[in-house]
Amino acid sequence: MLSELVQEYDEPILKHLQDIKVKFSEPGQPVSFVLEFHFEPNDYFTNSVLTKTYKMKSEPDKADPFSFEGPETVDCDGCTIDWKKGKNVTVKTIKKKQKRKSRDTVRTITKQVRNDSFFNFFNPLKASGDGESLDEDSKFTLASDFEIRHFFHKQIVPRAVLYFTGEATEDDDNFEEGEEGEEEELEGDEEGEDEDNAEISSKKEPSQPSECKEQGDALRV
Repeated sequence: MLSELVQEYDEPILKHLQDIKVKFSEPGQPVSFVLEFHFEPNDYFTNSVLTKTYKMKSEPDKADPFSFEGPETVDCDGCTIDWKKGKNVTVKTIKKKQKRKSRDTVRTITKQVRNDSFFNFFNPLKASGDGESLDEDSKFTLASDFEIRHFFHKQIVPRAVLYFTGEATEDDDNFEEGEEGEEEELEGDEEGEDEDNAEISSKKEPSQPSECKEQGDALRV
């Protein structure tokens, strides 16, 4: 999931990431939590902490209260990254040539456009109030953002030490191998059952005695 967000040019910046924390809203306040990304001083931006705030809905829908399955994310806010000059990886500069109709001349226009980067995570789309004004691509992007939030909240932060030591990755690999091993074991059991069934069938169908066979031959003569 995160590998799709992180670009090669993001990696040198993320090497300066020191900690990720989750902070929950105070009792009595609207339900929300903040992801805090703590960075050491670096050559890319001046922020020491980048934040992403997720707002939650914790009340059931009055029109359909039985559909309530617990708090859900309804919106999120990022933060402004104070990039140092020439270090902003979330934008790229492109040059486009334009030909003037009135004159036989060509001019070059330079502009900045959005660039794929993990740090776009801190500049999210805003969810509309009714959820209908967003196009399908925007809805998908917002849903992916909420899924990433869940991944950080439930997987990364609680197991941070294991990811740091590499044990979390090893556990994931072992789990996959275990599934394959279980499948092989089940296949082996099926083969064993087939052999047992064949043995039982051979016991149920004994060969005819030679005496009976001779009587049958005599009748045919």
